[in-house]
Amino acid sequence: MNIAVIGLSHKTATVEVREKLSIQEDRVESALQTLCSCPSIEEAAVLSTCNRMELYVVTKETEGGIRETMQFLSEFSQVPLQFLRRYLFILLRQDAAMHLMRVAGGLDSLVLGEGQILAQVKHTHKLAQQYNGAGRILNQLFKQALNAGKRVRTETEIGTGAVSISSAAVELAQMKLGSLAEKGVMILGAGKMAKLLVTHLVAKGARQITIVNRSPQKAKELLLQMGKTEGVNFQIKPIEEMFAVIADSDLVFTSTASPEILIHKADLEPLNHRGLMIVDISVPRNVDGAVGSLANVMSFNVDDLQAVVSSNQENRRQMMQKAEVILEECLLEFDSWWRSLETVPTISQLRQKMENIREQEMEKALSRLGSEFAERHQDVIENLTRGIINKILHDPMVQLRAQQDIETRRRCMQALQMLFDLESGNQFKES
Repeated sequence: MNIAVIGLSHKTATVEVREKLSIQEDRVESALQTLCSCPSIEEAAVLSTCNRMELYVVTKETEGGIRETMQFLSEFSQVPLQFLRRYLFILLRQDAAMHLMRVAGGLDSLVLGEGQILAQVKHTHKLAQQYNGAGRILNQLFKQALNAGKRVRTETEIGTGAVSISSAAVELAQMKLGSLAEKGVMILGAGKMAKLLVTHLVAKGARQITIVNRSPQKAKELLLQMGKTEGVNFQIKPIEEMFAVIADSDLVFTSTASPEILIHKADLEPLNHRGLMIVDISVPRNVDGAVGSLANVMSFNVDDLQAVVSSNQENRRQMMQKAEVILEECLLEFDSWWRSLETVPTISQLRQKMENIREQEMEKALSRLGSEFAERHQDVIENLTRGIINKILHDPMVQLRAQQDIETRRRCMQALQMLFDLESGNQFKES
């Protein structure tokens, strides 16, 4: 048996390519059934997000399993294999296990340490169990990876501090204004950065968000992309109503592609605002630098945010070193478990031989005791003999599994096979 991961990510493929291979949740069951029906594949799981599409498989024969997985990818996505090859990566055994742990820990993410991926890995495991893709090996691997991801987040600070301009802008607003739940928020613009602002604002508890844009249709498309958002009141206003919206807002973000200043000091002076925070994340700037001199107005631009982002990114890089140590520990635990699987045939054979002896001897004893006694006390005798066998086997089995050195473990297994005549020693020779 071997573990392999075959896939692509933001590191190896453009978003256009990743979209072609994406496997939506309603197709996961079909994908797992197809993969597990391949001759060389025993187990499978599908991790498909906006930044990656990875197939984790347990194979009986490594080359055959990889070939079947790549063929599946081509057929399922209807993309020629010769086109896919340049974007795919393949990792085996320890490298595959470590990769999943790094993914779960946020160390392989586009934004180092981001937290969403851990929930996505957990959901991948759930679906693999639900649709009978994950067996003994993948279940253990995903459990270990999820534990690794949790440890990285609890034992380091890799997930703290904003590391993008949009997240830093929202964090700064929360820091200056406190809870955003009762604040009126305006976003000028409806592009990619505006969408990120909406995402971070909703995550931080904002409930009143107005999007102002030259094209109301583009603003509607942004909200459609966001999907259903419980408890948030969204409004869309044309650019002509921008200053009326600002007058009723507590917090304003500007994020447009306009090369010109859109908000001047003279525009805000007549509003006599009771308290306003403006965060301009546009480059070129959309807000006049003199706005901050107005009473009751706080103004910040992208340079103010960049220093925070850079500091947080450096902190996350330092935390990454601590995270790697944690992942190495988790990998060793998984590898130890994996190697212990080698003892399973010997343990099973020994237990089965003991069970056969127990049944034979118990049958003899019950026949001597007579049918009346046997019927009344068979359960007691059955439990007694099983208990004796379990206690005899317990220490040898624990010691055998505990052997970390491969050669020592194999010598122990060979000794058991010879002493108890288990007739299976050849399978433990070096391949």
